[in-house]
Amino acid sequence: MKHGLNRRDFLKSIGASAAAVSVLGCTSLPGGIAAGGKRRQPNIIFVLADDLGYGDLGCYGQKRIKTPNINRMATEGMRFTDHYAGSTVCAPSRCSLMTGLHTGHTYVRGNREIKPMGQLPLPQGTVTLPKVLKQAGYKTALIGKWGLGGPDSDGTPNKQGFDYFFGYLCQRHAHNYYPEFLFRNDQRVPLRNKVAGDRPDGAGVATEKVDYSYDLMAADALKFVQENKATPFFLCLTITIPHANNEAGKKGMEVPDHGIYADENWPEPQKGHAAMISRLDRDMGRLMQTLKDTGLEENTLVLFTSDNGPHREGGADPDFFNSNGPLRGIKRDLYEGGIRVPLIARWPGKVEAGSESDHISAFWDFLSTFAELADAEAPSGTDGISMVPTLLGRSDKQKRHEALYWEFHQRRTNQAVRMGPWKGVRFGASGKLQLFDLRMDLGETTDVADRHPDIVAKIEQYLATARTDSQFWPLKP
Repeated sequence: MKHGLNRRDFLKSIGASAAAVSVLGCTSLPGGIAAGGKRRQPNIIFVLADDLGYGDLGCYGQKRIKTPNINRMATEGMRFTDHYAGSTVCAPSRCSLMTGLHTGHTYVRGNREIKPMGQLPLPQGTVTLPKVLKQAGYKTALIGKWGLGGPDSDGTPNKQGFDYFFGYLCQRHAHNYYPEFLFRNDQRVPLRNKVAGDRPDGAGVATEKVDYSYDLMAADALKFVQENKATPFFLCLTITIPHANNEAGKKGMEVPDHGIYADENWPEPQKGHAAMISRLDRDMGRLMQTLKDTGLEENTLVLFTSDNGPHREGGADPDFFNSNGPLRGIKRDLYEGGIRVPLIARWPGKVEAGSESDHISAFWDFLSTFAELADAEAPSGTDGISMVPTLLGRSDKQKRHEALYWEFHQRRTNQAVRMGPWKGVRFGASGKLQLFDLRMDLGETTDVADRHPDIVAKIEQYLATARTDSQFWPLKP
């Protein structure tokens, strides 16, 4: 193994010995040990919410939005306090997840539209997380929003390692919760909704609403679990909730009903925001029940997180629910509120129930982590470190990052670095570095750069080598 536990320690950590299985002569035992002493690799379910803030869940301090099932995940698993998304917007965050690279090295470093439909595609030959797991014998599926390659490009999910895909290829198409069609693999699947206009990106305005896309994708995810219980699988469930419908002519926070929030004296977008999150919570409960009913619960790691911080689009107001919790900033910021996200890991019998970790981690760690769990070799040259020791309660064996790095390109290049307790933020490639001590100032309210020139110099030195040049994403002052 490249990172964390070696193979022998890992096998010890996940169940009974092969010798015991051989003596018993059973076809399978709890803990993922199959006949003949061969360990069955754990299933991995990765749930990625869209624009869900650090403070939007009850287990992270939310008071008004009800999330009992996700809270139960935290009670039965591990809650991470210092986990970071790949970026502060959709596409580069997903690219970081898929490639194990931070945004100084990823091919996709921003939301770059490609006409007529889609975003900048991952190139042919890209080493991706699903390719690594597929080579290790996993059935791989992505259900939800992709955003890393439109129709007929080299970047579609089926060309990047996923055996099965159902959902949106294009992020702009995903702004419509009642689309005219979704994709199953490379084929368009017509829905019963009617959409006004003939937009090539599929993001027209729904005029007749029957099929709520999120519900279809959630149901498809449960079906995938039920149909693939006999083989190790990786399910990447990248749902669109609670992203806004921010296209002109659309309702802002679109959901079939406001549920338990219908009678609240709240603005409509806030009712929709809360109802979306509670709808997602409902389906996380259904997912956990499905794992129990199919006998997969004890051999399945479920991870829940978000692609970036909360948004102020479609009438949403992150201040109304304190969606970023104690953090400063929202989506499109490189302050903590734009990139620090919830992360909950649940794996009964393996991940300690009710545990909490302040291990500093990011999306680019998942490729190395999942490769180790699958007993596969993680590719060299990534920016990630396996989190398996932390997940299995062996934090003393956990390797740690020297630093985490982000860059965001919109009018100018903004950069951020997390180095231990220190956070550096720079606006424009030649701007003055702001410095925050997150131990004393989690909300990044006080710039202490003038008091710690040694730390500033260390971060500046790191910034000088943190990235590679990109034809699409040059440094901009």
